[in-house]
Amino acid sequence: MEFEERLAALATKVQNQREAIQTEEATKNAFVMPFISTILGYDVFNPLEVVPEFTADVGVKRGEKVDYAIMRENEVQILIECKKSTEPLRIEHASQLFRYFSVTNARIAVLTNGEVYNFYTDLDAPNKMDDRPFLVLDLADVDETLLPELRKLTKDAFDLDSVISAAEELKYVGAIKRAIAAQFREPDEDFVRLFTSRVYDGRFTQETRIQFTALVAKASKQFLNEQVNDRLKTALGASYATVDAAPTETVASEQVAQADINRDTEIETTLEELEGYQIVKAIACSEVKPDRIVHRDAKSYFAILLDDNNRKPVVRLWFNAKKQKYIGLFDQNKVETKHALESLDSIYEHAEAIRHTVRAHLA
Repeated sequence: MEFEERLAALATKVQNQREAIQTEEATKNAFVMPFISTILGYDVFNPLEVVPEFTADVGVKRGEKVDYAIMRENEVQILIECKKSTEPLRIEHASQLFRYFSVTNARIAVLTNGEVYNFYTDLDAPNKMDDRPFLVLDLADVDETLLPELRKLTKDAFDLDSVISAAEELKYVGAIKRAIAAQFREPDEDFVRLFTSRVYDGRFTQETRIQFTALVAKASKQFLNEQVNDRLKTALGASYATVDAAPTETVASEQVAQADINRDTEIETTLEELEGYQIVKAIACSEVKPDRIVHRDAKSYFAILLDDNNRKPVVRLWFNAKKQKYIGLFDQNKVETKHALESLDSIYEHAEAIRHTVRAHLA
């Protein structure tokens, strides 16, 4: 498996099992050790590479331990402190990391709950761990732009100097992106006031603040949706060009579909159906390769299948009605249940059900 595929597999495991993991030890065994071994590539059972319960006396503190120390050439390179997966991470959890960072050769410290990994170094002062991480890896929402830097910390591609040199930019760019995301989710007064002043000439009263808080939040969401849709349309446009260049493949696909679905000349595949297909495909690719998720359009519904096999339905999109759109999900007996969709983004609310259906077909 490629690096990205291994990371996607671990992210899926965390999502599926996190509710069952209630202790710090369970978090280590189920999530953190697989991260060290399958993502970073170190042998967790080789004490020359990974030392669990690493101990180094710090001043008057004796016998304190950091959960894991990753070694290279007999030197500590990375320190990892773990908390249970049910708790959000706080800088107060990093007390051991702060102390150990100054008395070992480690330049990288990691605080994690198995789902979120905060990576720290010493940008602000030499040999003193920063208060803010330079890289935040969230397995519930992986930022793919961070993966090249994460790969530099793996056993096979370890490049500490490159990571440190890029850390300052990563730290501030990442923090800004998270701040923007937080404002888009729940804009604060300063953010609302900024955009209100650009479009509204009246006084910024309490009533105005309440009114424009809702408007800014709505506009932000619509802007993000439009950006996503624009990217999908661009990608789909490229797909159309590829299909036009290979008519023999199109004919073969139509012949297969003709044998399984009663198509007729009234069928019209819409851009919205194709956008829905791209979303389902993105969800399902955590379980199978993307090219195994195939679509076929019928007069009443838009089918999305595994392996182009109508006996392996993933979902059906019922988008032909003018008012209400539905997604059809299948149980273990392939009985379909329709669920109303407020928008295309609502498909993501059924992500786990979609993955479960794909896994059932693979069993």
